[in-house]
Amino acid sequence: MVSAQGLGCMGMSIFYGTPDDESSIQTIHKAVDLGVNLIVTSDAYGKGKNEELVGKAIKGRREKTFLATKFGNLALGGANELGLSGGHPKWVMKACEDSLRRLGVDVIDLYALHRVDPEVPIEETVGAMAQLVEQGKVRLLGLSEAGAETLRRAYKVHPIASVETEYSLWSRDIEPEILPACRDLGVALMAYAPLGRGFLSGTIKDLTALPAGDMRVNHPRFAGESLDKNLAFLESVTAIALRHGVTTAQVALAWVHSKGADIIPIPGTKRVAYLEENLAAADIRLTSAELAQLDEAFPPTQIAGMRYPEKMMSTLGI
Repeated sequence: MVSAQGLGCMGMSIFYGTPDDESSIQTIHKAVDLGVNLIVTSDAYGKGKNEELVGKAIKGRREKTFLATKFGNLALGGANELGLSGGHPKWVMKACEDSLRRLGVDVIDLYALHRVDPEVPIEETVGAMAQLVEQGKVRLLGLSEAGAETLRRAYKVHPIASVETEYSLWSRDIEPEILPACRDLGVALMAYAPLGRGFLSGTIKDLTALPAGDMRVNHPRFAGESLDKNLAFLESVTAIALRHGVTTAQVALAWVHSKGADIIPIPGTKRVAYLEENLAAADIRLTSAELAQLDEAFPPTQIAGMRYPEKMMSTLGI
C-alpha cells in the first residue's frame, strides 16, 4: 500500500539552491516516521547523487519505504558511457544495475522511464523493463511525462503501475487525454510539482525571492510579465486559505488530493517543517463550491508561460 502523499527528492540535490544533505536525510527520516513510504528519485538528479543520498537515508528503513526511481533522461543526467539513447534496451539493463548499486538495495519497487525516447519504440523499452521484473530486480513499471497513446502501447507490453507527470492548479494539461487514459487502464498518477515549483505557496512575488543557482529563473512562468500575470490567479487560493486557517500551499495540495485517490502528489522539500505542512494538507476538506472556485480561478489556457523552457517542452507528452 502506497501512502496518499509521497516525497519527491529531486530538489535535495539539484535546481533549488544549495544542497543540504544533512537536512535532506533528516527530512526523509521524518517522512518515513510519519508514514510516508513513497520516496521518489531518479538517476538523472545530480547524475546519480540523489540516488546515493536516498540510499543513505533509507538504510535501515528499507522495509518501511516504497522506493521509486527513474532512468533515461539523458538531457538532464548526461550521456551514458555506452553512447546509447535513454530508452535503448541495453541501457535499460545497465541503468538499473547502476541504480541498484547507488541505492544500496536488491530490488526497486517502481522503476520508470523518465522521458520517452523518440529513437526507440516504447514497446522495446518496456520489453526490456519487463525483463527486470522477471529477474526480480524491479517490482513495478512506470512512465514519466508520457503521452496517452504511448501509455496505451506500453501497457500492451507489460502493465504500467503509474505515470509520473506534473499536475497542479496551474499545470492541468493532462486532464483532457493523459488522466483519462490512466483511469481507463487503472494506472495511478504521481503528481510532481503539485505546488507549481513553489509558486502556489504564494511566497514568490519576484525572482529576488529565489536563492542563488535556482533553476526557476530560467522557467517561462517565472519570467517577468508572466510571473506578474500568474500572481493574479492566487487570489482565490489565498482567500480560501484564510477561511480555513491554513497556508496557500496547503490549499493547492488539498485541491490535488481532492481529484481522486488514484492521484498521488509527491511534493518535494528538504525541510522537515515544509514536509509536515504538506502532509497536513491531506486532511483539509474543501467544499464543492471551493473546489469549483479553484478550478475556475486557474483556467489552463490562460496561465502565462510554458511550464518548461521550449527545448525541454519538446520531450514531454511523447
